[in-house]
Amino acid sequence: MIDKKNLVANLKNFGTNGPFDHCIIDDFFDLEFAKKLESEFPDFDSDLWHVYNNSIEIKKTSNNWNLFPKDTYSAFTYLNSREFVKILEDNVFNSNPLFADDGLNAGGWHIHRSGGKLNTHLDYNIHPKLGLQRKFNIIIYLNSNWKKSWGGELGFWGNETDQHPGKLEKSIHPKFNRAVLFDTTQNSWHGLPEPVKSPKNQFRKSLAIYYLCNPEENTSERGKALFYPTNDQKDDPKVLDLIKLRSGIETASSVWRKKD
Repeated sequence: MIDKKNLVANLKNFGTNGPFDHCIIDDFFDLEFAKKLESEFPDFDSDLWHVYNNSIEIKKTSNNWNLFPKDTYSAFTYLNSREFVKILEDNVFNSNPLFADDGLNAGGWHIHRSGGKLNTHLDYNIHPKLGLQRKFNIIIYLNSNWKKSWGGELGFWGNETDQHPGKLEKSIHPKFNRAVLFDTTQNSWHGLPEPVKSPKNQFRKSLAIYYLCNPEENTSERGKALFYPTNDQKDDPKVLDLIKLRSGIETASSVWRKKD
């Protein structure tokens, strides 16, 4: 499924570049296995997706294990396994305890069509059910025909404060079978604020898996993602109110599907 030597070799680059600790791992899965994973993605118009459709996020996701076909189920099982987690512990977390999130909270399948977007944001910090801190994200892209002219780059912004990002410092092309691993505890502002420009029949597909740790002392209690408005949204009271509601554990579900 995975070339472990390639994985460990690339993990040595973790934390060598800014704006926050991360690394890029190309050829993450065995090529034939990656193609199988791509083919197992549901149709975009399937009714199994969880739909986000509002001014700050337009995407679809699914983290329901019962819906994953055989190879996708195997991939998520391995990426949540003790064997894989220990590789991350030993190579990027100084042998500190790290935990998989078997529930795939906010993880699983992610898909964007043309017009899809995800405003710059900080991920939740404290898991709303486990009370553990979200430490690492890994995103693996599975769109084999993707062209650079379609956009879809994952952006990394300077970690100025925990209330707003600095400047865009890095854009990562969603190359097929590319994994991006990054630390989410460093004011790690990231996102996809520029709408995707792919043809009607092409979709930005990815797997997302998150890893947890014991909470750091005096860490933020943020239980939902904190989004930031784009330049043309900064004076829009509806968008600012949406961001406030989206960041609350009790109110986020009331605004996911609302299209302004």
